Amino acid sequence: MRIGIVCYPTFGGSGVVATELGKALALEGHKVHFITYSQPARLDFYNQNLFYHEVFVPTYPLFQYAPYELALSSKMVDIVQFEKLDVLHVHYAIPHASAAYMAKQILKTKGINIPVITTLHGTDITLVGKDPSFEPVVTFSINQSDGVTAVSESLRTETYDYFPIEKDIKVIPNFINLEKFKRQQKEHFRMAISPNNEKLLVHTSNFRSVKRVEDVIQIFSRVREVIPSKLLLVGDGPDRPRIEKLCRELNICPDVRFLGKLEAVEEVLSVADLFLMPSEKESFGLAALEAMACEVPVISSDAGGIPELNINGVTGFVSRVGDVPDMVKNALYVLDDIHLPTFKANALARAKEFDVAKILPQYEAFYQKIIAEQLALT
Repeated sequence: MRIGIVCYPTFGGSGVVATELGKALALEGHKVHFITYSQPARLDFYNQNLFYHEVFVPTYPLFQYAPYELALSSKMVDIVQFEKLDVLHVHYAIPHASAAYMAKQILKTKGINIPVITTLHGTDITLVGKDPSFEPVVTFSINQSDGVTAVSESLRTETYDYFPIEKDIKVIPNFINLEKFKRQQKEHFRMAISPNNEKLLVHTSNFRSVKRVEDVIQIFSRVREVIPSKLLLVGDGPDRPRIEKLCRELNICPDVRFLGKLEAVEEVLSVADLFLMPSEKESFGLAALEAMACEVPVISSDAGGIPELNINGVTGFVSRVGDVPDMVKNALYVLDDIHLPTFKANALARAKEFDVAKILPQYEAFYQKIIAEQLALT
């Protein structure tokens, strides 16, 4: 198949999943064309089946805001025609689904009927999409898509609850590349951080309020009082100054490391004992899956799709959002040397259920189904 993928090129979950999907499809022999405003962060290797097309947005004094959606639609039209694409797969509803709708209508005037698949990832529905400024466009764009997928049952349900969606939404969960995300021998790294064999707790996020990083700090501070521990924070964002201030107030700075934005997060996860995800909203919990693939159990909230991934009492524990005392209790239980090996083994076993080799055929079958339906209409 010749597949166009439209996504955000950042380290965010939707961009990561879209890029890893494209890479996996290319390895299977499909021609994959990425269409976005800069090269995706995870598009990091050469393959003869991978192509990148940059969306250039011209600037004019007339425009207060650059018309990215229009430029994106025009680029989609060009690539579909020139590369003879079989399907467009857009990730994240805003603005990609609406731009794809416009491109589809333009292409119809040229005798081309390109099927469009929209994948919903989370905040495009749970946060941005609920804004009255965007809701009508989100609803229309989803309903006009030829196929729609969501990354969890929770997100599928929430989409139906908040929007008058008429399309069937198929759940295809996020996935993991177990060749990339696996526990590596990094004992020198661990010794440098915890020279006295302290337990290592890790959190990765964009440091926004929805991630509740303050809860991470509170959990760690209380765990540290019982078990000698260190905390590694991967990522950056608007809440970091407040988090640094809280660490100073709790007098735990010597045991907390801010590592910033790291691409090779699997190297940090390879030395970790526990992953903390107390998020207020989380459509799936891709960061938790990456941790589990590296044999790291998870202490999480019950937000969104996390309980579908993190099995309570098996791969870690799930608590109510904001219930720091319960998360502390659960963290101490998992970190006990009697229990930790079992939780680590269970985390890896669960991650294997989301191996890209198992999820990729679901996308391929869905592409073929939607393409066949479109051909039947012509």
